[in-house]
Amino acid sequence: MSANTPIDRVRRSKDAARATYDSLSRIYDVLSGGFERRLRERGLGLLAARDGERALEVGFGTGHGVLWLCRAVGPSGTVHGIDISGKMRDVAAARLALNGLSDRAELVVGDAVSMPWGGESVDAIFMSFFLELLDTPEIPRFLSECARVLAPGGRICAVGMSSEGEGGFVSSCYRFAHRHFERLVDCRPIRVERSLAEAGFAIEAKELHRVCGLPIEVVLSRKDGIRQQ
Repeated sequence: MSANTPIDRVRRSKDAARATYDSLSRIYDVLSGGFERRLRERGLGLLAARDGERALEVGFGTGHGVLWLCRAVGPSGTVHGIDISGKMRDVAAARLALNGLSDRAELVVGDAVSMPWGGESVDAIFMSFFLELLDTPEIPRFLSECARVLAPGGRICAVGMSSEGEGGFVSSCYRFAHRHFERLVDCRPIRVERSLAEAGFAIEAKELHRVCGLPIEVVLSRKDGIRQQ
């Protein structure tokens, strides 16, 4: 795929997205857990949340990432999470309760383009297969919001479906499925590293993986030197 090829737009409304994830909340791990787990854990490993830190996961889904972060920050740390689906929040909250970690996490239902936390209130942000769900004009607005809540020197790690290295039959079939069956195939390839760099984050590490022939970027960046909007 050429670097100048336009990124597909997201046509689905947020109300429709919320309804979809509400309906999938109890079976989401069966449908996507195997696909996402290895790369989610790779991204969390790169983020390397530490004891006592304040971490945030955007689009926490069924709570596997939040659980990982709660263990990483320890009893002196805190974890925040935001997701558009109330039913997903219920599943994630039950997972935390089962593991005795409810007191370390605050899970909020809402739109991540406008987050409820104060400026410079978190040390690390994680997202996995979330950025590509936002419509193209929303991506820079969301990343600006991430910069607002992230402390100076804070880290942000994004795992996302990538348009880098696309090509061939598998990519063409996937794009066709996204354009015509967006409710079921809602992620679309985007430029993950470029999105973070254009938002002013300093790129520290990038990996390009493939799952079922589809390219996935895992990108770690830092707020150091970020341009103020």
